[in-house]
This record gives sequence, structure tokens and C-alpha cells, in this order.
Amino acid sequence: MKKALLFLTLALVLVLGACSSKNEDTSKEPAKDEPAKKSGTITYQSEDGPVEVPADPQRVVVLSTYAGHVAALDVPIVGVDSWSKTNPRFDKYLKDAEEVTDEDLEKIVELDPDLIIGLSTMNNMDRLKEIAPVVTFTYGKVDYLTQQVEIGKLLNKGDEAQEWVTDFQARAKEAGEEIKAKIGDDKTVSVIENFDKQLYVYGDNWARGTEILYQEMKLPMPEKVKADALKEGYFALSTEVLPEYMGDYVILSRNSDGDNSFMETETYKNTPAVKEGHVFEAEASEFYFNDPLTLEYQLEFFKEHFLK
Repeated sequence: MKKALLFLTLALVLVLGACSSKNEDTSKEPAKDEPAKKSGTITYQSEDGPVEVPADPQRVVVLSTYAGHVAALDVPIVGVDSWSKTNPRFDKYLKDAEEVTDEDLEKIVELDPDLIIGLSTMNNMDRLKEIAPVVTFTYGKVDYLTQQVEIGKLLNKGDEAQEWVTDFQARAKEAGEEIKAKIGDDKTVSVIENFDKQLYVYGDNWARGTEILYQEMKLPMPEKVKADALKEGYFALSTEVLPEYMGDYVILSRNSDGDNSFMETETYKNTPAVKEGHVFEAEASEFYFNDPLTLEYQLEFFKEHFLK
């Protein structure tokens, strides 16, 4: 009975909200790249067209990938995906957020969000739109820094997001120059991860620090990585061929609770990177993403390990 009343109340609120929106002045068209301000709302130009969203969202549900982007702009998150919830780097931002998926419709209703953010591949899109405004993004449609600017615009903090992007790029470039000056311009770097009993090597746009290393710092990747991982973003490996993909330096995004037996093999131990102490281990759960919180951590990680 309580749930029925909750959904009935929600429906009434949506109807009243729709009527109110129709009465607002829409004579001014929003600029192509900037949200149009209205009383209490802005119009965000999403991939699927204009979406009316709160000008100052206070209860955001992030259903995939973008929790760090939102948290970096100090916007409260009340519901979040499991991957973000288990990231130790996000603890202080998500400690009170509920873990939810796009199937947890009743739970999301109870969270009373004023905005829902997620991937374009989400399920139950129409039903989620009945709960709150929904904005989705296609992963990789824009580059990793433009993504932060877009989420900044969505949250009415576009200038703040752009300022961070400009500053971050400058700092990453400077760190890259310092690293190349120390290790040499021709030294190659690989990013490798073990996940669910499988090894992967990554290209230049699949998080795990790849955007910083390859796009901003311009560090070279091994030819085999370039040939097999650059186009798709990642490439699955066996332990036997792993040495062919390991550069002079290796960032090992390691799942501490996963199968790390490959590290005990002679094949792995006899690679030049391992012998020379050029394998830098990171906890995979802290390295998965490419949001500002994670990028700041990754940048400091690279500076610490390459320049120590």
C-alpha cells in the first residue's frame, strides 16, 4: 500500500512539474554549447537533445562510470553503481550513497533523485525518466577531458570544469617532460591489468592512466601494443606472450584479490622490466576510471614512481 501511494504521489508530482514547465518562458533558445538558464533549471544539450535539469542538483544518482566526475564538482550523490562504490578513492564522497543499478527502480524512487546520470546503454530508460531527468553519455564519444567539461555543463559548473581541465593538462605535460628527461625519450611504457583470470594490455584511451601517459605525456608504447590494443583500446593476453607487450616500464594495474599467479612465472620474472625494477604496481580498483579524482591520483602516482 505504501509503495502504491509513493508511486501515485510521484505521478502527481510529475504531472504538476510538466504543467509548470509548459508555463515557463521558452522564447529564448539556448546557445549551442552552453546551458540556457531558467528559474531553477537549465537546459542541457545532451546527445539525445535538450533536457531540462536542475540548476543546482542536490540528489544525483549516477548509474555508471561518472561518479568521480560528479563528485569532483562537489555535487551530492545519493545513489551510485557498484564499481564506483567499491573504489577506495571515492570513499569520502560516496560513504552515504546507496549502491544501485538501472534495475533497482523502487530503490531509486526511494532515493528521491533530482537528476540521473548514466551510460547510453542503460536499461529501463523510459521508466527512469518518470523518476527524474535522465542524461546519458556514450563512453568514448568525446575525449576524456571533454567528458568532464560536458558533465560540468550538465551540473551548471562548466567554467569550473574547464578551469580544471586546462590546469590538469599543463601539469600533466610538465610531468611528462620531467619523466622523459629522466628515463629517456625512447623508453616505452605499457599498461597491463589482470582481471578475472585474464591479462589485458591497454591503448591510449581506456582509463588506467593511459590517457595521461600517452595523450598528455606523449610517452611511447611498444609496437606490439600499438598494433593490437590501440584501435580497440585493450587487448587480451596469455602469460606466454606477455613479454612481447611489456615495455621498458610497466604500469601493472593489479587486482589484489584476483589471480596473480602469472607474477610467479619465469616468463614474467625474466622480462627486462621486472629485472630492472621498472614495474610499478597500482591497485586496480583505484585505477579503473578517468575522472578528475582518479586522474589526479594517477598523475601523482606516475610522478612518484617514475621520478623517485
